[in-house]
Amino acid sequence: MESMSPREKLQQMGAEKLSDAELLAIFLRTGSAGHNVMALAHQLLQEFDSLYSLMTAKKAAYSKIKGVGDAKLAQLHAIAELAKRFFASQLARESVMENPKITRHYLQSLLAHQEREIFMALFLDNQHRVLLAQKMFSGTISSVEVHPREIVREALKVNAAALILAHNHPSGMAEPSKADCDITLKIGEACRLMNIRLLDHLVIGHGEYVSFAERGWL
Repeated sequence: MESMSPREKLQQMGAEKLSDAELLAIFLRTGSAGHNVMALAHQLLQEFDSLYSLMTAKKAAYSKIKGVGDAKLAQLHAIAELAKRFFASQLARESVMENPKITRHYLQSLLAHQEREIFMALFLDNQHRVLLAQKMFSGTISSVEVHPREIVREALKVNAAALILAHNHPSGMAEPSKADCDITLKIGEACRLMNIRLLDHLVIGHGEYVSFAERGWL
């Protein structure tokens, strides 16, 4: 199998059998001078540590990678945007509670690469389908000011029955702070007064996350 090209392997065995490097090589299509496409794919993954970091990196981060010009950079950013829209389209049709992995991937695609803290909410109907995905507040590198009243007001506006909260930690560490726990408690209390269920709060780091629901904190 080692002699098979990534495209041949995909056709014979299916995309799920390909490594990250092999999938990336299919999109890159060609390598650079002195490096075939697989060597370039491995170099990119080694440099950026993960597919996610690779897909969301800014142009300046590629300056030391020989063979990645504007065309390949455009391909990589287009793939990342396509993945984001794929997860969003699934969320629009499915219950977020029946497919929590899709929900998490969607929120990670929106938040993990942000340089400042962003606090957002998914407003859900009574079947837990997404009515609205809204970035509610933005802050600094280390904090964001959150107003529970604004979240409840938006929930009432779209007639939401439930919601999921999410915010990122630009430091990359997803472990919730005391402030994260305190604001979640306040939002939960405000939602209960309006008969709105708070289903989860996801804290997004770099390649990791913490779910309040999974930890039994809600």
